[in-house]
Amino acid sequence: MVRDLFKGLFFITMLSMAGCGEHVELHRELSEQEANEVIAELANKQINVQKNPAKSGVSVRIRASDISRAVNVLEAAGLPRAQRTNLGDIFRKEGVISTPLEERARYIYALSQELEATLSKIDGVIVARVHVVLPERVAPGEPVQPASASVFIKHDTKLDPDSIQARVRRLVASSIPGMASAIETPNKITTVFVPSTAYLEKQSLVFLGPFLIPEQNQGFWKKLFVALISAPPLVIIAILIWLKKPSRRPKPEDPAAALPDNEPHITGAP
Repeated sequence: MVRDLFKGLFFITMLSMAGCGEHVELHRELSEQEANEVIAELANKQINVQKNPAKSGVSVRIRASDISRAVNVLEAAGLPRAQRTNLGDIFRKEGVISTPLEERARYIYALSQELEATLSKIDGVIVARVHVVLPERVAPGEPVQPASASVFIKHDTKLDPDSIQARVRRLVASSIPGMASAIETPNKITTVFVPSTAYLEKQSLVFLGPFLIPEQNQGFWKKLFVALISAPPLVIIAILIWLKKPSRRPKPEDPAAALPDNEPHITGAP
């Protein structure tokens, strides 16, 4: 009986605590580096993360109560970074003959992707986008339009755009055909730098009795409080039942009843 009560107590405690650590999947099929970047960024905001490797990639799981904070934190940091296609993927031989227009569009797209991937490696760059315009003759007899490019960079507030703008222009001009002289021509390469808005976490506090706790942890502390309140009464009941339990001491045997039937019973003195 006592053992059953203790089992019931353990079950109620575990049931009360259930749901406190419910986890949901935040991202899946990430590379090892992408997952590590996400985990490091969330850890800086005190968000617990579970890393689950799989054949298709790494998945990242967090508590359901942290999903809103995690999304805002990663969005401000530009994580996980966008997957980009390289030249080898764009011009993979698949046995299909492409038109000159399709080949040109694929080539422009591949150039943009390669430049974006390179610019994203600069420390402090969160998002990089490059739009390329190659030299093209609009109509017969018309002059050829010169090549140009537009660069958009969303960067961390700690990065000084003036310190990298000249290098960005030089990199883009050297990577696009027909833009060797664009370094001295400002109107051929347009660079736009936009500082990112840092995520400012607004932590709301609520009262749980006399204590002030974070609102996102309110559910956990409520369930813990219920478990602690329900445990002592069950322990006391179990102890009382154990104390009131009748003892099973063996009764003393009658000496007369213990003698064999063929033995004479002595009832008195001779």
